Amino acid sequence: MENGSSPKKRVVITGVGLITPLGHNVPDTWQAILAGKSGAGPFTQIEKIDHVSGTICEIKDFDPADYINRREVRRRDRYQQIATIAANEAMAQADLPVTDDNRERIGVIMGTGVGGIQTLLDQEAVFEEKGLRRLSPFGITMIMPNGAAGMLAIDYGLQGPSLTITTACAAGNDAIGHAFRAIRSGEVDAVLTGGSEAIITHVAIGGFERAGAISAYTERTPRPFDKTRDGLVVGEGAGALVLESLENAQARGATILAEIVGYGQTTDAHHITAPAEGGSGAARAMLKALADANLEPKDIDYISAHGTSTQLNDASETAAIKAALGEYAYDVAISSTKSMTGHIMGATGAIESVFCTLAIRDQVVPPTINYEEPDPECDLDYIPNQSRKTRVRVCMNNAFGFGGHNAVLIIKEFEA
Repeated sequence: MENGSSPKKRVVITGVGLITPLGHNVPDTWQAILAGKSGAGPFTQIEKIDHVSGTICEIKDFDPADYINRREVRRRDRYQQIATIAANEAMAQADLPVTDDNRERIGVIMGTGVGGIQTLLDQEAVFEEKGLRRLSPFGITMIMPNGAAGMLAIDYGLQGPSLTITTACAAGNDAIGHAFRAIRSGEVDAVLTGGSEAIITHVAIGGFERAGAISAYTERTPRPFDKTRDGLVVGEGAGALVLESLENAQARGATILAEIVGYGQTTDAHHITAPAEGGSGAARAMLKALADANLEPKDIDYISAHGTSTQLNDASETAAIKAALGEYAYDVAISSTKSMTGHIMGATGAIESVFCTLAIRDQVVPPTINYEEPDPECDLDYIPNQSRKTRVRVCMNNAFGFGGHNAVLIIKEFEA
């Protein structure tokens, strides 16, 4: 909890890391995003069989042993492996020293939707086919959702608070939001935060298909905000950020990429999967984030939309943006990078927070690709098909999850 009697510390971003369907690191992913490339492709991890999904967004040409020693690869589920890779890139960029003097002041807060689902299913199959004694002694730690946070703490010797947020597709934003609050309150000086997800299994994809949320198109999909959109495309990946108090970053001469200035969190309490009428819960989260940042709607230059490409979500989010920003909603640039990465569930907010940070760094906003036919219900500026060079000072990052979770971050250009 924040101490109301103490001044709030400013919170800055000093490192970012990514592994996505578009690249194994930040430069490759960002270059592909700005070029409007699609990460969609054929099923390779599982057989397509009779899945409705027309395509999938897998990490391409990926061997975790290229990045992690083989002993650790065997002990980490895929979602933990990719969390490790993204975290390594973020920590390397931040160049954050961890010593006996500061390790208790550095925390780890990660987000995921489900954790090690691939290991869970694999181990169940091992039990059924070969019996109890053939189960892995590392199975539990590979399955548990907090496994990534625990392993990253061990990797870097971080002894501050460590926790995992599991608020479905809002988890990445919520993890960053809680890290932001922990630093702002003075509880810690720095946090390794982000999100990771690897759910490409028959059970997960089939579940989304049965819920009617998956795109059956085989090309030019997903199509966020397009009238012909027919659902999301499942993706996998991880995003990591190193957050520090401004005081800590400046004391060690760190390069500051951007500043986090606001976080808004609400719950719809409406339906386990469908958004509240008119996007009311999402709108409240946007307004709370703005108030937390002490900013007005006119201050927002870019909105990284949740933009899942489902009929309900895109119309609801458009309504929510209008409710929160009023007439200014028609002036702000908005895009859904899920049109390129697919929907990476609990990692998506973290990955898109990295994109917001890079948009501020490079003064450019990503496109929404596959946008061809406008929808009268979605009538805002979705940056169709090509990235746009523009002044980017303040970004709003939206993430909404099953369960009615709404999490919104405000990321701002750093000014000393």
